[in-house]
Amino acid sequence: MKYVIIHGDGMADWPCDELGGKTPLEAARKPNMDLLATRGTLGLVATIPEGMPSGSDVGTMTMMGYDPRRYHTGRAPIEAASQGIAMGPGDVVFRMNLVSLQPLPGGNAQVMHDFTAGHITSDEAAQIVADLRRELAGDGVELFNGVSYRHLMVWRNGTARTTLTPPHDITGKEIESHLPEGEGAQRLRDLMTRAASILARHPVNRARRERGLAEANSVWFWGQGTRPDVPTLKDRFGLEGSVISAVDLVNGIGRLAGLELIKVPGATGFLDTDYAAKGRYGLDALRKRDFLLLHIEAPDEAGHMGRADLKTEAIEKIDELIIGPMVQGLAAMGDFAILLMPDHATPSKLKTHSGEAVPFAVMTAADFARSDGQTRRYTEGDGAKTGIRVDRGFRLIEALLGRSGFANLN
Repeated sequence: MKYVIIHGDGMADWPCDELGGKTPLEAARKPNMDLLATRGTLGLVATIPEGMPSGSDVGTMTMMGYDPRRYHTGRAPIEAASQGIAMGPGDVVFRMNLVSLQPLPGGNAQVMHDFTAGHITSDEAAQIVADLRRELAGDGVELFNGVSYRHLMVWRNGTARTTLTPPHDITGKEIESHLPEGEGAQRLRDLMTRAASILARHPVNRARRERGLAEANSVWFWGQGTRPDVPTLKDRFGLEGSVISAVDLVNGIGRLAGLELIKVPGATGFLDTDYAAKGRYGLDALRKRDFLLLHIEAPDEAGHMGRADLKTEAIEKIDELIIGPMVQGLAAMGDFAILLMPDHATPSKLKTHSGEAVPFAVMTAADFARSDGQTRRYTEGDGAKTGIRVDRGFRLIEALLGRSGFANLN
């Protein structure tokens, strides 16, 4: 028996004017997703518990069957697990974005121009983080290089109680009211000030400035937490599996769950990712192990850009290049169950995450072999029409694994 979760990050959306009042899922041509919705079970699932942040850390943890209220300690510790960073019980890890700030005209105030620093390349970022490490590390502070704009800072025996704001929540907004506050804030602000001085004269930024690209002129700390204690899928369900993602966060949850990390050439965590390669590597992984979490970041990135058209294109590529070949490959292997869902919505109008329930579809090999003549589409609206809603979203994996019926999940 093979089990697959296709994780279309941030696919769910709100109606978009530029799409004629449709969501990207409604506007996209996606026959394979619609097949899952038609022949399988379609509904809505709550991935973000009330009062928790609408982030991929919470949503993906829910997707993998972990109650975030019990297991979530912060976003950054999950990414630290992906990198294999050793953490003691008193250590706190922070996400450290390379960001681009811009001054407001006629004043000293700055706004969050781009929380990705123009999607800075990993090679450029590695040079920057290496120099920041040389200048800033010490006295309990350690810096770790990640992918593109996504990096980590560990504060040994630090504090996790500082009030911090995710940078993607304040695009185009003044940063002053969102700077670190509370316990430990002064230490973080000092690091940010020192980093800005280094970045102002950094050769990578000089080169980007000459090419008309956004500069990585500041660091931004957020998503902090301590080491989580999470049981593996093998401990819980007797399953061994793999995770495919170009994002440290999802790889970290996979590593915590005991999954094998599969690196795919051409997987970028952006719109230019190699969708087909992810599908091929996913099928190869399933020939060796029985579970796969396959994550695609592109729809979320398009949502953060406010580009519903690009999100629609990403959804269509996921459908054609991943889900279609995946279903055919699974059918050739024998018995299977496949779950399609996002971790949260990323409304293009909002340019950040929101916490409403999102559509899911689960199809088994038995579902695939039959048709009841009905037609449904994998959309937010059709998901709501079925009347199936899983409010305790972390239990949805039990239905995928055949451990529970949908009626018994809430």
